[in-house]
Amino acid sequence: MTIADRWLLPDGMDEVLPPQASRMEELRRALLDLYHGWGYDQVMPPPVEFLDSLLTGTGTELDLQTFKLTDQMTGRMMGASADVTPQVARMDAHSLKRQGPVRLCYCANVLRAKADQYQGGRSPVQVGLELFGHAGLEADLEILRLALTSLSVAGAGEVHLALGHIGIYRSLVEAAELSSEQERAVFEALELKSPGALSSRVEECVADPVLAEMFRALVALHGGPEVLDEAREAFAEAPQAVGAALDQLRALHRGVTAEHPEVELYFDLAELRGYQYHTGMMFSAYVPGYGQALAKGGRYDDTGRAFGRARPATGFSLELKLLATLTPKESRGDGIWAPAEGEGLAETVKDLRQRGERVVQALPGQRTGPDQHHCQRHLVPADDGWRVEALPSSDDPA
Repeated sequence: MTIADRWLLPDGMDEVLPPQASRMEELRRALLDLYHGWGYDQVMPPPVEFLDSLLTGTGTELDLQTFKLTDQMTGRMMGASADVTPQVARMDAHSLKRQGPVRLCYCANVLRAKADQYQGGRSPVQVGLELFGHAGLEADLEILRLALTSLSVAGAGEVHLALGHIGIYRSLVEAAELSSEQERAVFEALELKSPGALSSRVEECVADPVLAEMFRALVALHGGPEVLDEAREAFAEAPQAVGAALDQLRALHRGVTAEHPEVELYFDLAELRGYQYHTGMMFSAYVPGYGQALAKGGRYDDTGRAFGRARPATGFSLELKLLATLTPKESRGDGIWAPAEGEGLAETVKDLRQRGERVVQALPGQRTGPDQHHCQRHLVPADDGWRVEALPSSDDPA
């Protein structure tokens, strides 16, 4: 190993340097303050848990993404948190046990053995919130509004919101009475978004010709709000639950456009991301120039069942590192440069810092100056002590 290799970080692990670290911290505070204003209580999940708790319920899907280690105190296997959502579900069901709707938010570092294909990186900083205890559309709409407001706070401009509803596919599968093998075959064909592959699998697996045609229609039902009208026709003879899911999507469309008319909505009724745990509406939010979703979430009812308390649940998460790149943090240059020493200087510096100013005091013999420390002002001696003056610009004549 060369000396240069010694300092390499593992793939997918990164360090955050100034000024990006400052931007992330400002954004973290702004988002948590936003959620507090909506009534969400902050929680801090542990970085590791025993595997039999961490990978319970919806967490079972995280097995391959979870770093595992042995607890030297008990000999039991532990795992590093790869996704905060299952941990917060455990808190609601097992630790808090509150009655009625519960709103929780968080900001936590997570660690993944493999990068997430939707929100890349192996060491993301996950920000999000969960709303437990209310199965109504109002909770889903609140989550959508907060996700879009979060992106606005982060500086996102042109937002594209993709909406789907896993209940449509689940209802068709139930009505067709597919076996687990047949369901998997149709699911894999839908994931490919290939009409030909889907038609072949449906022909093999779905006996009812009416239901078969509905399965085939799924792959083409994507686009703007007109897709919901097309779906009404395609699923005219579908189970009642399919119509209810379309009603929900229509209501969410109205609610989002009423408060965020600038957001472009896209519907995809064949989107099955998170099929193993989503139970209702699901969404992803994108902005131009980013191949990954900046926010993703949806409904995942009964996730607390594994912890002894089944509850309706809906929520979303964001990756703070990715979000902070929307508006790169520029050096504000608003610091005040102070000399290393001077009569009454310590009291002046203390007073300025107490008033919220950033004061960088030189150290004896320091060779770097105000520019390197992002200071555009400096302290100069005055008759009554010290005063703050603007530093001359490099463009000013000497």
